[in-house]
Amino acid sequence: MQRVSPHSLREAFRALLASDACYHCASVFDPMSARMAGDLGFEVGILGGSVASLEVLAAPDIALITLSEFVEQAARIGRVATLPVLADADHGYGNALNVMRTVTELERNGIAALTIEDTVLPARFGGKAVDLIGIDEAVGKLKAALEARIDPALSILARTNAGSGLEETITRARAYQAAGVDGICLVGIEDFEHLEQIVPHIDIPKMLITYGNPKLRDQARLARLGVRIVVSGHAAYYAALKATYDCLREQRRIDTGVLETKELVARYSEAEQYAAWAENYLKVRS
Repeated sequence: MQRVSPHSLREAFRALLASDACYHCASVFDPMSARMAGDLGFEVGILGGSVASLEVLAAPDIALITLSEFVEQAARIGRVATLPVLADADHGYGNALNVMRTVTELERNGIAALTIEDTVLPARFGGKAVDLIGIDEAVGKLKAALEARIDPALSILARTNAGSGLEETITRARAYQAAGVDGICLVGIEDFEHLEQIVPHIDIPKMLITYGNPKLRDQARLARLGVRIVVSGHAAYYAALKATYDCLREQRRIDTGVLETKELVARYSEAEQYAAWAENYLKVRS
């Protein structure tokens, strides 16, 4: 396998953003998956926060993983990656000063790019489906992230949820663009009509997290709209979990019937237990 410097990978990621094409992002979660993705010709990979939480903690995606735990996993991947790897850095693990630490640690461990989102994390119990921090606070985090990077080739993308409403999404995207980020990552786009209402207001490259939305599968059309990176989800990791479970069950000759991946993840990440703890300890009582 070839060896590639982190700076070269960061320049490769920037070349993707500067191109006129749209690239599908491979979900990478450990050194082996990163090597496989590079060998198969993927132009870019992503270490998802939800995947890291399952991989490291066997816990649901509720902001339990710490920066050091996430960075350790990123470092294992960065050590062998031959494709640029983008890190889903969630909310930067705290306030603007924590964001600076997040950027420093991920940059030192080979990450080519990262996203910082404006979601309220950890989520408030009983909050809205999409709770976002204030725009001023979000801009402060992004400016802090830009200040913290040493290698100017490292890309920093601002992530926001388009489910917050069209006007709100546009306002946030324009504010984040003005802060100087290298791209805007949008989650919650419903279809091309929704996307086409937003993209005229963004002059920098776009990234979409679609979770496999069938209404957004026209890659050429996405490219024409300035979308450069698409994350469809983390099917590779979930397939690996399912294969592991089925193999172990077969070795033990246990007939439990078919357990779908969603049920498997919920069971072994103890999602119901965490939900009960949240009910007991996070719920506001008068």
